[in-house]
Amino acid sequence: MGRLEGFAGMTTVDRFREAMRELPLVAILRGLKPEEAPVIGDVLVEAGFRLIEVPLNSPQPLDSIAALRRRFPGAVVGAGTVLTAAEVRDVASAGGELVVAPNFDREVVEETVRLGMASLPGIMTPTEAFAALKTGAHGLKLFPAELVSPAVVKALLAVLPKGTPLIPVGGIGADNLDAWRVAGAAGFGLGSSLYKPGDDAATVRAKAAAIVSAWRK
Repeated sequence: MGRLEGFAGMTTVDRFREAMRELPLVAILRGLKPEEAPVIGDVLVEAGFRLIEVPLNSPQPLDSIAALRRRFPGAVVGAGTVLTAAEVRDVASAGGELVVAPNFDREVVEETVRLGMASLPGIMTPTEAFAALKTGAHGLKLFPAELVSPAVVKALLAVLPKGTPLIPVGGIGADNLDAWRVAGAAGFGLGSSLYKPGDDAATVRAKAAAIVSAWRK
């Protein structure tokens, strides 16, 4: 637990950035149930994950977020599929620190920033990307990545401010990280390639190990 405790005293945004430097992989646990959160979280943290997202269209997502925050105080835990400012406040009340969306909504980003949480809105175009950054987003989720190619990452990074974290999400797994990474992707969001509803701890452990190995090799 030493690495987790090392985050103490940092702001949420600082901790998000530190987690991105350590292992820039966001675990997307869509469909996770609150009673599964501790054991699945254990497996992910043991594998090196420090960024954990529970989409709000999961069963009792706020309960899962609260459980994960209690168990892993050094991890950056939050919600995905956050669509309104009211939902941002709900996530904050549950202890969440990361707000991920499939789209760019100005009010969602503004409320996330106001509450001191890390903001990762979804974008696809330069117009969306620049608008999200101007509003205060701390990184950009390129979504859905299945619609584009690594060449899009390279093209976007050529015009975005230097150092902008661009994180492809959708269809990313251990077998196709390299091309996106070479193009400049700062990290990835991993959904079904890491966790599917009903997966047990052993299954998630094997998936996590393969993904982390692919990133670190």
